[in-house]
Amino acid sequence: MGAGEALSAYRALLRATRKSFAGDTLMLTQSAVEVRKKFEENRNVTSEAEIHGLQEQAREASHFISNMIVQASLNSSGGYEVKPDKQHAGATLEVPSEEMLRKT
Repeated sequence: MGAGEALSAYRALLRATRKSFAGDTLMLTQSAVEVRKKFEENRNVTSEAEIHGLQEQAREASHFISNMIVQASLNSSGGYEVKPDKQHAGATLEVPSEEMLRKT
């Protein structure tokens, strides 16, 4: 991945996380740390095949974050609300169990 392509992929991933996790400071921070970590781990990759694979992974991750993740927010009655956008049309909704919610 050339420097320009890597920077473009990095920025696309950060944009996707900022949009998907808007208002969730913990997820924004942790996702940015994870994206940075993955790019740093692969900083010295020189194999064209590996670079191509990493580019594809970055595109897939950005698409997944943008289109498959929807943040639920706690409403005034104590329940969670999900407000999917247009890009989420047709996606399957996975509702976390009460046990998973208690752990967070």
